[in-house]
Amino acid sequence: MTIDLTRRHFVGGAIAASVLPLPAFAQDKPVLKFSAVFSEQDIRAEMTKMFAKEIEGAFKLEPYYGGNLFKQGTELVALQRGNLQMGNIAPQDFAKQIPEWSVLSSAYLFRDAAHVQKFFASDLGAEYKKMVEDQLSVRILGPTYFGSRQVGLKPDKKITTPADMAGIKLRMPGGDAWQFLGTALGANPTAMAYAEVYTGLQTGAIDGQDNPLPNVKNMKFYEVMSQIVLTSHLIGYDLLTVSSKVWGEMSPEQQTAFQAAADKAMTWSQGEHIKQEGTLIEEFKKAGLNIYEPDVAAFRTFAREKYAGSELSKSWAPGIIEKVEAL
Repeated sequence: MTIDLTRRHFVGGAIAASVLPLPAFAQDKPVLKFSAVFSEQDIRAEMTKMFAKEIEGAFKLEPYYGGNLFKQGTELVALQRGNLQMGNIAPQDFAKQIPEWSVLSSAYLFRDAAHVQKFFASDLGAEYKKMVEDQLSVRILGPTYFGSRQVGLKPDKKITTPADMAGIKLRMPGGDAWQFLGTALGANPTAMAYAEVYTGLQTGAIDGQDNPLPNVKNMKFYEVMSQIVLTSHLIGYDLLTVSSKVWGEMSPEQQTAFQAAADKAMTWSQGEHIKQEGTLIEEFKKAGLNIYEPDVAAFRTFAREKYAGSELSKSWAPGIIEKVEAL
């Protein structure tokens, strides 16, 4: 008997745990533990609930937010070890194990959310997804866009070019790809957990952070910043993933329905993020923040030169930047 994801209700409790044998999970439905660093107030938390509703006939999704189950950067290993069934994984975390992936987290590569979608739907994107499935035993369902990353600072220092970022302690997540991104902006990257950023800004342990505007709102970073510099240096996205073990135990029909449920939720979330980005600048200005656009061309040129001479770029496929940009 197979699990019919296209039906909401089932007759006579026909779903048995033996259909997808996941030891120690619920008797009637396989439990899929899902971990993410974003908060329960995040749009993506609503995306997760939408997805859970779509698959509830066959699975029970058990979400954990705010890095409460696995800390930022550790979710991928948990998936690989079988301690987690689903996660929202940053491309930088894939790059820790597959260096070639670091290009997908480099500054000024993608133009916007549509460009990210187009890449992962392309043959080129399929090659990168296959790397993850073959080498890490993780299935990528698609990108979860959460906004263009902007630099937010506590010091009241006008930023026009990367030279103005010299000496700025800019919070970045741990890992080579994340830390190099801070360097590519001209800043002094400082590793810090996402949940600690508000206090870090408040106490002066860091001078700034880089996040999309919806994240700044959700985490209330605007309360402890004086300005937002619209560098738009990185199109923010993570990857909604499921372990290859869980995916492989589904029939082709189940996989199709599962993917369709994920696509529906991710599309809704992307639209909500884009709408919110369009209103938050004025909202933050009313809250007293100075918001302006620097010399973005100077930032782009500086970042490209930094990446070109870096150890990271040595692992990139020849011509990959041009191929992605041509999409």
